[in-house]
Amino acid sequence: MPTYAYVRVSTGRQDHENQRFEILKFADHRKWIIEEWCEETVSGTKRYTDRLLGPLLDRLQKGDTLVVTEISRLGRSLMEIMTILNLLLEREIQVFTCKEHFELGDNINSKVLAFAFGLAAEIERQLISQRTKESLARLKAAGKKLGRPKGSLGKSKLDPHREIIREYSGKGVSKASIAKVLGVHPSTVTRFLKSRKMADPPR
Repeated sequence: MPTYAYVRVSTGRQDHENQRFEILKFADHRKWIIEEWCEETVSGTKRYTDRLLGPLLDRLQKGDTLVVTEISRLGRSLMEIMTILNLLLEREIQVFTCKEHFELGDNINSKVLAFAFGLAAEIERQLISQRTKESLARLKAAGKKLGRPKGSLGKSKLDPHREIIREYSGKGVSKASIAKVLGVHPSTVTRFLKSRKMADPPR
């Protein structure tokens, strides 16, 4: 099946050449041929849907292979990287990294990693919730009035994933699938779509 390579650099031609060399060496050792290169010079702070990586991931199909030098080249945060890897795992696309020797595919290790992704996401959500509660408690103790004005739109834990949700929803991905990727209940996605007046995908 086709093998794709992704290279992302912030600045510097040398880093770009180093990544290409690492990937070519990795592929040659396994007697793979890189069918397509996706290379871009862009800051890792940009979400993957705003980079060339987004269209590349859309083109990948079941059985394809994606090679990067390091897993950190894929995303700007742990949550985004986990989202990308979980999507690829569900679509049965293999991912290999040259330096960490990370492998995501149809094996028991990948299933363990998938569990770890979900666990890490849940821990991150709990930490955010804990920090929020502690912050609210401090504000309340200081005499600050809590709550939002009646009729105003409140914040949602899905707000950071708004663009991802909009993209999936626009492509007809079901609410259940979106919820699974983001590690939330489908009803949370339903409320988010309704409150943000976004397109409602099929069930």
